[in-house]
Amino acid sequence: MSPVRRCSRTACGRPAVATLTYVYADSTAVLGPLATYAEPHCYDLCAEHSERLTAPRGWEVVRLLDSSAPARHSSDDLEALANAVREAARPQERAAEAGGGGSRRADPMEVARRGHLRVLRSPDN
Repeated sequence: MSPVRRCSRTACGRPAVATLTYVYADSTAVLGPLATYAEPHCYDLCAEHSERLTAPRGWEVVRLLDSSAPARHSSDDLEALANAVREAARPQERAAEAGGGGSRRADPMEVARRGHLRVLRSPDN
């Protein structure tokens, strides 16, 4: 038996680079880095088959990035970054609009607030 694990797809003899696991309860297919051990309920896939993987209708595919692989950026990444920058600017806008006078007593260490999270000033400043 060869020490190199092969793709589980029929008639494919290429080396496996990823492991596919189905989570039936969540209707999710999880594709991640090659598992350490071959499991009977998982499928090893080559690079070509892992790239072309599709899930049944109504199912979601979750692709876990291999830390050794180069990160690929999508338009969603750029949009998420832009939204984070906009959100970071909002506490300053709200403070300027409020004029510093609120009906509740403010904590002098609190710089900003988002929902239940607070940004506190460092005691050194």
